[in-house]
Amino acid sequence: MKTVLITGGSRGIGRAAVELFLEKGYKVLFIYRASKQQAEQLEELGAVGYRADLSLMEECARVAELILKEQGGVDVLINNAGISHFSLFTDLKNDEWKRVCAVNLDAPIYLTRAFLPHMIGQKWGRIVNISSMWGQVGSSCEVAYSTAKAGLIGFTKALAKEEGPSGITVNCICPGLIDTDMNEVLDEETIGAIVSETPLMRVGRPEDVASCCLYLASKQASFITGQIIGVNGGLVIT
Repeated sequence: MKTVLITGGSRGIGRAAVELFLEKGYKVLFIYRASKQQAEQLEELGAVGYRADLSLMEECARVAELILKEQGGVDVLINNAGISHFSLFTDLKNDEWKRVCAVNLDAPIYLTRAFLPHMIGQKWGRIVNISSMWGQVGSSCEVAYSTAKAGLIGFTKALAKEEGPSGITVNCICPGLIDTDMNEVLDEETIGAIVSETPLMRVGRPEDVASCCLYLASKQASFITGQIIGVNGGLVIT
C-alpha cells in the first residue's frame, strides 16, 4: 500500500484529494492548520491528520519529523496548501509578503526536502505541486501570490531533472478558478467574467484537480515528469 501525504488536506482541493486517494486504497496522511472539525471527519474515514502552521519553518520541521517518526516516510507528496492575498503591490506589507511566500513556496520546498531521502532510498516517488494559472500568467492585485506560485513552477522543473535518475517524478498542476473557500472573496460579477472567458464555460470543481493528482501518482504516469499541467477549463493555454 502506497502512502500519500497531502498538505492543506482538510478543505477544498486537498479534501477532495484525501477522499479520492482513500477511495483508491492509499494510506492517506494530511496536514491541516485550523479546520479541526473537517479534519476529524476525514479521520473518521481512515485518513491520518497532522496539525501544523506551514507558514512557520519550525512547524514544517516539527510536523515532518513527526511524520517520519510515525510513518517512516511517504511515497507520494502533494504540496497543496496555499493562501492568497489581494492588494495593490504598493500596499503590500512585508509580513503579508513573507506569509504568502512561506506557505505557497517555502513550505513545499522544505517538506519536499524532508521526504525526498525516503523516496531516493526506495528509487520511487511522486511529487505533485499545486501552483495556479496565476503563477503562469500573473494576476493584477495578486503579485505576491503570483510570484510564489511561479516559483513553485520553477522548483518543479529543476527538481524533476535532478530526481529523475532516482525514479522520482515531479509535476505541477496549475488550477484555474476552482470552487473553494479561497475564492469565496470573489463577487459574482468577477466569477461571471472569468467563466465567460473559459472555453468550458464553468467554474472548476476540487474533484477536477484531485483526479489529476491521482493520475500523476499512478503507474500510468511513470513517464511524465517536469510538466506544468493546467486544470483550468482552457482559460490559460500555453
